[in-house]
Amino acid sequence: MTLAPPTHDRGVTTLTLDSPANRNALSAPLVAGLTAALDACAADDTVRAVVLTHTGNTFCAGADLRAPADPHAFVALLRQIITLPKPVVARVTGHVRAGGLGLLGACDISAAGPDSSFALTESRLGLAPAVISLPLLPRLDPRAASRYYLTGERFDAAEAARTGLVTLAAEDVDKALLPVLDGLRRASPQGLAASKELVTVTVRETFDQYAEDLIARSAALFASDEAREGMTAFLERRDPAWRL
Repeated sequence: MTLAPPTHDRGVTTLTLDSPANRNALSAPLVAGLTAALDACAADDTVRAVVLTHTGNTFCAGADLRAPADPHAFVALLRQIITLPKPVVARVTGHVRAGGLGLLGACDISAAGPDSSFALTESRLGLAPAVISLPLLPRLDPRAASRYYLTGERFDAAEAARTGLVTLAAEDVDKALLPVLDGLRRASPQGLAASKELVTVTVRETFDQYAEDLIARSAALFASDEAREGMTAFLERRDPAWRL
């Protein structure tokens, strides 16, 4: 199982990432399951908004290095979240790494709790945050993007909110989301769809312009000798050869 059964509450459908064996990593089954669940939400007139959350202490650990999703399928999922005519709200109470930040960045609104942590760890594996740049770079503070893309440092929910990665950091995520979800329930379906189209225009243009190039760049990096060393070292829980 990669997703728990969806739940519904007054027009809000909650989709829960539930793949504890790999810390909700972006495997082919998880990407396919989430894509299908979002398709169902799009087609259901009773769904006003979608909440994306997780079980366990990790929202998403990034790419599943043992069973990775096809990059075209992952990019299609990110685009699907952005173009879904219904708001997608991320509820994060755990860790987010690498590709998981792309999933988070694609959401329209997001709240993170005090136990959350974030890191763009790709550079430490001989990779780069390539395709996840599509939703991230239009939204992140440029100086913060430079720092965290390059260093792979871990940062907390308050910093994630300051840099634009998430909408808000809160001690009680569910309490913080109450007015957000109330606002979405008060809005008309047409109003939500039209308003979302306005605020995502830059991100959608970025996908149209750069998606294929970044998919190719990501594939080339994954096939490189340095990336093989980085991923092997990660799986073997050792430092890579270039570590100083």
